[in-house]
Amino acid sequence: MVDHFGKGYAGNPPQNYERFFVPAIGAPLAAELVRLAALSPGDRVLDVACGTGVVARMASEQVGETGTVVGLDVNPGMIAVARAAAPPGLSIEWHEASADSMPFPDASFDVVLCQMGLQFMPDKPAVLAEIRRVLARDGRLVLNLPGPTPQLFTIMGEALSCHVGEEAMGFVNQVFSLHDADALEDLIREAGFRDISLQSDTKRLPLPAPEAFLWQYVQSTPLAALVAQLDDEGRDTLETEVVTKWADFVVGDRLVLDVRVTTATALR
Repeated sequence: MVDHFGKGYAGNPPQNYERFFVPAIGAPLAAELVRLAALSPGDRVLDVACGTGVVARMASEQVGETGTVVGLDVNPGMIAVARAAAPPGLSIEWHEASADSMPFPDASFDVVLCQMGLQFMPDKPAVLAEIRRVLARDGRLVLNLPGPTPQLFTIMGEALSCHVGEEAMGFVNQVFSLHDADALEDLIREAGFRDISLQSDTKRLPLPAPEAFLWQYVQSTPLAALVAQLDDEGRDTLETEVVTKWADFVVGDRLVLDVRVTTATALR
């Protein structure tokens, strides 16, 4: 069995998120989000729930030297990694703050982006109201959300529930909890946005080998602290159960994820 908590995962979850999750899942979806945002040189862009900053970095390349990009996240660890990961040539401001109380004046941005973040917000209407407040007139909101839960993650979540506890499965479920297009459209409309457009597509993402992806995902998320409670035998049992059931999702030597992603755009 692999050394689940050895030197291969020496970083904290935000560092592992940037190292493992971003290349496998975050970056491909961010590229599509930024493409759909159709950013222009000079745009003022806010990346809400920016995590380690992959969306902000891509946006900065699009808006150029005349534009501005700001990344906001409530997690100080994510912001620290975002600062460290940004290439020297990109000018991005990073703010540690809650999305339902942003430290920006009204009408500060032309575009607000949010990748796979709204589902984690306790007060979604308040967050959307804040986004609308900081957008300029006719400013654009562009966000994406994954779900429903892919079978691959259902398998992992059920195993985590059995061997670690309901809290672990609860995290997996929350990742995919805001996928209903009608419910999402209602949330955005009730916040005062107009010209709302939603599109859903299934993305196929090649992942690392099953054993590697299981522990990369765990160590990149809040699951790390929960799974750390297991002893080596417990982690080996968890791995065996998940990897065995993931066999149907392996192509060659890689795990393949098919995930439905809903992208919403709207105007202030």
